Amino acid sequence: MTQGLAWSAAWRIARRDLSARFRGLRLLLVCLFLGVGAIAAIGTLTGSIERELAGRGRAILGGDIEAEVWQRGLTPEERDAFSALGKLSQGTRMQAMAAAGDLTAPVALKAVDDSWPLVGKLRLLDGRLVGAPPAGSAWLAEGAAERLGVAPGEQVQIGGQELTVGGIVAEDPEQLGEGFALGASAITRSEIPERAGLTAPGAMFRTKARVTLDPGRNPQAVVESLEKQFPDAGFRFRTRDKAAPGAERFVARMGEFLVLVGLAALVIAGIGIGGGVSSYLEARRNSIATLKVLGATSGDIARIYLLQIGAAALAGSLAGLAAGVLVTPLLARALGTLLPVTPGFVFDTGALAKATAYGLLVALVFAAPPLVRARAFPAMALMRARISPLSLRRKELLLPVGIGLAAIIALALASAAQIQVTALFLAGAAVMLALLGGLGWAIRRLAVRLPRPRDPILRAGLANLHRPAAQTGALVTALGFGLSAFVLLAAIQTSLEANIMARVPNRAPDYFVLDVPRDRQEDFRSAVLQTVPGADIRMVPNLRGKILAYGPEGRMTRVADLAEIPDDAWFLRGERGLTYSDDLPEGSTLVAGEWWPKDYSGEPLVSIDEELAEATGLKIGDRLTIGLLGVERTARIASFRRLDWDSMGFNYVLVFSPNTLTDAPHNLAATIDVPGGERSSGLLRQLAQAFPSTSVIETGTLLTDARALLTQMSTAILAAASVAVLAGLAVLLGAIAAARASRTYDNVILRVLGASRKQLLILQLAEYGLLAAILALVSLAIGSMIAWAIIVEMFDFDWLPDWPRVIAVLLAGLGVVLAFALAGSLPLLRAKPARALREL
Repeated sequence: MTQGLAWSAAWRIARRDLSARFRGLRLLLVCLFLGVGAIAAIGTLTGSIERELAGRGRAILGGDIEAEVWQRGLTPEERDAFSALGKLSQGTRMQAMAAAGDLTAPVALKAVDDSWPLVGKLRLLDGRLVGAPPAGSAWLAEGAAERLGVAPGEQVQIGGQELTVGGIVAEDPEQLGEGFALGASAITRSEIPERAGLTAPGAMFRTKARVTLDPGRNPQAVVESLEKQFPDAGFRFRTRDKAAPGAERFVARMGEFLVLVGLAALVIAGIGIGGGVSSYLEARRNSIATLKVLGATSGDIARIYLLQIGAAALAGSLAGLAAGVLVTPLLARALGTLLPVTPGFVFDTGALAKATAYGLLVALVFAAPPLVRARAFPAMALMRARISPLSLRRKELLLPVGIGLAAIIALALASAAQIQVTALFLAGAAVMLALLGGLGWAIRRLAVRLPRPRDPILRAGLANLHRPAAQTGALVTALGFGLSAFVLLAAIQTSLEANIMARVPNRAPDYFVLDVPRDRQEDFRSAVLQTVPGADIRMVPNLRGKILAYGPEGRMTRVADLAEIPDDAWFLRGERGLTYSDDLPEGSTLVAGEWWPKDYSGEPLVSIDEELAEATGLKIGDRLTIGLLGVERTARIASFRRLDWDSMGFNYVLVFSPNTLTDAPHNLAATIDVPGGERSSGLLRQLAQAFPSTSVIETGTLLTDARALLTQMSTAILAAASVAVLAGLAVLLGAIAAARASRTYDNVILRVLGASRKQLLILQLAEYGLLAAILALVSLAIGSMIAWAIIVEMFDFDWLPDWPRVIAVLLAGLGVVLAFALAGSLPLLRAKPARALREL
C-alpha cells in the first residue's frame, strides 16, 4: 500500500505551485473579501452599539428604574414607595414655547429636581459638568439657542417665565433614553412648569420618576413588584437593562438584516467560488494527472490543492476582516450622535471569528465538488476530461458538503436574534438554489427537444446548452442570482422612495398646537385669524388614558394580567391619546357599526381603530375600560374606523361619545393650515404672548427631519443590498471563468473548421442571450419576492415598487451580462489553434 505524502511535503508542493499573487484564485479572494468583510463590519458595529447601550444603561436611563405617567404627578403613596427603594429624582417632560425678543421656538422642556441627574453629569459647551440649573436659570440645547439667537447670560422666556441662559448643553447622558422630541431641549428646575401653568389639570405633560436602587437589588423584580402594587396607575416602567428599547429594537432588527445580507452575499459569492475553483483546477488538470502518474495518491492530491485553496481562502478572509475593522469607525462617524458607538477601532473577537467561520465554511461547501472530482478520478480520466466529461457520484460529496452546510446552519441559528427570520432565510436560499438548479436541468432537456434552427450560429448556440460538459447549470444559477440582485436593488430603492413620499407627505397642516385652554377657544381662533386671515383652524379635545381591560361584558381581559403584549397590539402599551366627538372625525372611515347621533346622552360609547379590533379580537358590542387621571371609565364599542395615518392630521385610536369624557379635565389640540401665499411670520410670537402655556409645533422642520431620517435608513439598506449585487457580479465572472476552458477547446475546433472570430463572438452572445432572456422573468419574480420580504416583513413598510424602473434596471442587468460574456470571450478569440491543440 502506497504511503501518502506528509502534510509538510504536501505544503512544499502546494507552495511552489501557488503564485504569490494567487493567480487563478483571485475570484475566490474577491468573493470571500466581499462576504467576510460585510459580515465582519456588521457584527463589529452592531456589537459595539449593543455593548455601549448595555454598559451605559444607567446613564442613558438616569437611574436603575424609571416610571412614567401622563397628566399627573406622583401620589404621596407612590412617592413613598419609590423613595423606599433608593434615591429618587422626580421631574416633568412636556412641549413648551420659548421666546427671546421677536424670536420664538418650540422646545422639549425637561424640568428636574435637585437630585438630578442620579447618574453622571450634564456637560456644557464651556466644559462644566453640572446638575440641575440654578434658580432662575435654564440650560439650552445648541439648536434652541441658535434658533432664539441667545448666548449664556442672556434672557429667554419659557412658558411666559423669564429665565437666564445658564449654559449651552454639549452632552446630555439621558438624551438617547428620552426618545423622540418635537424640538430642541431646554432644562429648568421642577417648579417652572407649575409656575407657568404648564401642569394645570388637562395639560399634556409627563411625570418621570427615576430611582437608583440599593446594591444587589434586581431592577426587573422591583418593577414587577411595583406593577402589582399599582396595577391601574398608568405607569410605563423601564429598567437600566432596557434603557433605550426603541434604539435596541432598531439595532437588533437592522443588525439581523445586515447579517443576512452579508450571509446572502457569501452564499451568492460561494457559487462564484465554486466556478473559480473549478476553473483553477481545470487549468491544473494535466498537472494533477501527472502527479497521479508519478505515484501521488488521491489523498495527496486532496492535501496539495486543499492547502492551496485553504491558503487563498484564509488570505481572502483575513483581508475581509481587516476591511471590516477599518470601516467600522467610518460607519460610526456616519451615525453621528444617533446611536452610541465605541470610539476608534473595535476588535470584536466573537464577530470576527463568526465572519471567518462563515467565509471558510462557504468556501468548503462550494469548493468541495471540483476538489473531490480532482481527487477521485484516475489520471487517464482527467487527461480525457475535455472530450469525455467527468461525472461525480453525489454520495462522494455528502461528507464535505453535508458537514459544511450543517455547520453554516448551526452557526446562523445559534447567533440569530430572530431565529424564525434566519430559518426562513436559510430555507429561502435552499429553495432558490434548488429552483435555479431545476431550471438549469429543464433548460437542457428542453434544448434537446427543440427543433434545430436553420441558422448555423443559432443551431450551435442551442446545442451548447445541452452538449456534454455544458455549463448550463452553473450559468443558470449564476445568471439567476446576478439578475435577481439587480431586481432586488431596484425594487428596494423604488419602494423606499415611494414610502418616504407616502409616509411623509408634501402637504400637512402648517402648525400643531397643544394645550389650548378649553374655555378660550374663540380667543385662540381670533388670535390666529388676526395674524393670518383665512387660516383654516381645527380644534379637538385632547386627553391621555390607558386601556385597562377589554372584551365581552362580564368576561373582560385585564391588560395587567397579560403575560406578554403582542407586537401588533401596541395600543395596549402605556397611555394613548383620547378624544370625543359628535361627528365622525375627518380622516376616518366607518367600516363597521354605527356612529352615535348628535347630542347623544345614552350609555357611554367608543369607536375604535379596526387594527386594534383585529389585534385584540374585539367585536361590536364588547366593552372597553380606560384609566383616565386615576378614574376607570367603561364604554361599549359602537363602531370600527379605518384611519388615514398619512394625512398628518388628528388620528385617535379611541374616539368616545362626548358624554363619556366631557367632565374630565382637559385642553384642546389644534391644527392651523395657512393658505397659499399668506405670511405667518408673526404667528408664533403672537401665540407665545397670548397663550404662554400652549405649545406650537411647526411641521415644516418636522417633515424635513422625518424625510432625512427615512432617507438615511433607505441609504443604509441600499448600501447593504449593494453588497449582494457585487457578489452577483462576482458569480457571473466565476461562471464565465469556469466555462472558459471548455470554450477554448470548442472554439479551436470551430476555427479549424473555418469559423470566423465574428461568428464565434455571435455564438457566445447567442448562448448567453438565450439564457439571459429565459432567466429575466425568473429573476424578476425571485428578486421581487425577496425585496417584498425585506420591505414588508422585516421593516414593516408598504410594498410600492416602481415597476417601469425595476424592469429598466433588469434590462440594464441583461446588458451587463452580455458585456461580461463578451469580455470573457475575447481571450478565447485570441487563442492560437495550433498551440491550443498541443496543450489539450
